[in-house]
Amino acid sequence: MQQTLPVTMLPVPPRLRPRTALVASADGSFRQRLAQVLIGLRWQVREAEGGAQAWAEAETSHPEAMIVDSWLPDLDLEEFLKDFRASFPEVDLVAAGGSSAQDHPRGPYRQELLYALQHCQDNDTAVWKAAPVTQEPAPVKICAVLLPTRPAAEVRTEKDTAASGERLPELIGNAACMLDVSRRVRLVAPRMTPVLIEGPTGSGKELVAEALHRLSTRSRKPFVALNCAAIPEALLEAELFGHTRGAFTGAVQGRVGRIEAADGGTLFLDEIGEMPPGLQAKLLRFVECGELQRVGDNETVRVDVRILAATHRPLAQLAVTGAFRSDLYYRLAVFLIRTPALAAHLEDLPLLVEHFLARLGREMPVKRLDDGALAKLKAHDWPGNVRELEHVLERAVILAGDAPLVTAAEIDFGTLVN
Repeated sequence: MQQTLPVTMLPVPPRLRPRTALVASADGSFRQRLAQVLIGLRWQVREAEGGAQAWAEAETSHPEAMIVDSWLPDLDLEEFLKDFRASFPEVDLVAAGGSSAQDHPRGPYRQELLYALQHCQDNDTAVWKAAPVTQEPAPVKICAVLLPTRPAAEVRTEKDTAASGERLPELIGNAACMLDVSRRVRLVAPRMTPVLIEGPTGSGKELVAEALHRLSTRSRKPFVALNCAAIPEALLEAELFGHTRGAFTGAVQGRVGRIEAADGGTLFLDEIGEMPPGLQAKLLRFVECGELQRVGDNETVRVDVRILAATHRPLAQLAVTGAFRSDLYYRLAVFLIRTPALAAHLEDLPLLVEHFLARLGREMPVKRLDDGALAKLKAHDWPGNVRELEHVLERAVILAGDAPLVTAAEIDFGTLVN
């Protein structure tokens, strides 16, 4: 029978600023219970639904500690823990269910984290809020009872569900079209297959590319992105393939191109439809043989990269009319993923609003939308898609000032829409 130690026996070191703990679990109930316990122990708590989201949260919130559930919906737990320890050695890491993370050397908060795990299933959380934590009693040795590992059959069922339709943490939305995007990402991510991501501007094509890289065997290698529409045509070739010293006016030294910088990893070519025809031919040669030639150099360099491309244009039609090389199109579009316009999954609007408001509230109190503000958002046609929604909400939060509630008056769609 599990024994409950009074919270007053647990040492809580005094700090000038609140500690931050990151809780990673696909189980929302588990996250909520554990957060209640940690908040009672004067921790600030960040939550993540999977490994990819936890990694992103760790990079932005710099937590002192992280507690990981015994299963992650998007990443292999043991691999995630191994990589996380290597990248964030200063974070005190604890895994539920007896993972090998228990072999990690004890950090300064480990006893407290294990204690929180032991008691997070206690229904009566009021005692945590009422318990005095202002004094620092003598440390005690705690015999932790971790949460039990999930039954093997349950884990298999959840993994099968994730592979077939559960959304990825970074792709917010539970509509069928969004779940299909997550399903396609999971299917093709472990392969070397080139992927073409099609979708309207602002629909999250780069997020899909990042998820493909994160879930691939190349995730430890570089992810290099290049927007083909953002660089002048005269400089795009040198930016992509690199150049030698003196190759052109102003080239005072040689430079490695984006392709070579992504060696061993993933190259993401955004807005590939804007690439000039001459450069398309040179890219085709690299795709076919894996060798490139820097501008001004006669030597070839072999590079191992996986190519992901994205476009908001109808690339198949452009290939038929000759506006885009058809041979390059068929090389890039071996596997297609289409990101939907926001208008195609408006049922996800409340979830997206919650996500963006939580992100905007990382350094200030999180605001909420009243019914009028949400109704105004639902009535909009969203030509700028999810990116437009993010910007509209940021503008609204600023306009709301210190008020905790955003009203319809603060919802401003900009000068293009009244």
